[in-house]
Amino acid sequence: MAATLDVAGDYADGAPLPALWHWMGWTPLAAMGELGPDGHPARGGFLPPVPLPRRMWAGGRLRFHAPLRIGEEMARRSEIVKVSEKTGTTGRMVFVTVAHRVHGAAGLAIEEEQDIVFIEMPERFTPPPPVAAPAAEWSARVVVDEVRLFRFSALTFNAHRIHFDLPYATGVEKYPGLVVHGPLQAMLLMEAARARRGSAMPAGYRFRGVRPAFHFDALSLQGAGEGLATVNGDGLVCMQADVAWEG
Repeated sequence: MAATLDVAGDYADGAPLPALWHWMGWTPLAAMGELGPDGHPARGGFLPPVPLPRRMWAGGRLRFHAPLRIGEEMARRSEIVKVSEKTGTTGRMVFVTVAHRVHGAAGLAIEEEQDIVFIEMPERFTPPPPVAAPAAEWSARVVVDEVRLFRFSALTFNAHRIHFDLPYATGVEKYPGLVVHGPLQAMLLMEAARARRGSAMPAGYRFRGVRPAFHFDALSLQGAGEGLATVNGDGLVCMQADVAWEG
């Protein structure tokens, strides 16, 4: 993960696990025959069998209580806490909120909620309403090309084909390119903020996808105070995030 995010640090046993890196744990174990056409495990196991084919990770919220440490055993308890249906510009949408409680050797380490949205497969790509980037105190360009997307998919065992299969992404899900993972954007923002904060541990983090980012985008990481954003080459926000620090 350090190589994929292009960050340096102490990753020896016993060192603190950087915030959000627990996403490498508990990867899906579905056999090939148990995958759906999009590469995700078929629904009806843990996630409800929502009859809408397109799936996206819309956002999430985390509270950090204690550091996890490299080499220790971790345990996670997950439950579906909410299922709601809405109608938007893209038609019917079903939102599923999953809550996780992650424990390490010191007890409860992380409380997390993830919002997953299911929608119909579109006939064409229709971008969401634009959100202009706010004024930034700092900004840094970041490469999100095919190589980085492949490496992140491998690390998180994420077989969703929109991240590495260009003919599928453009021909089936009608995106104009490979989609940059929401969790990858969230982690890049966290690492950029952490580098400016020093060794401080975050107390809370929330992020929300506003606009898809693609492998050809000239993506930037930006921040002002506790507010963070990924911004494409047109100056439009792709992900909004906020981080709160201990103390």
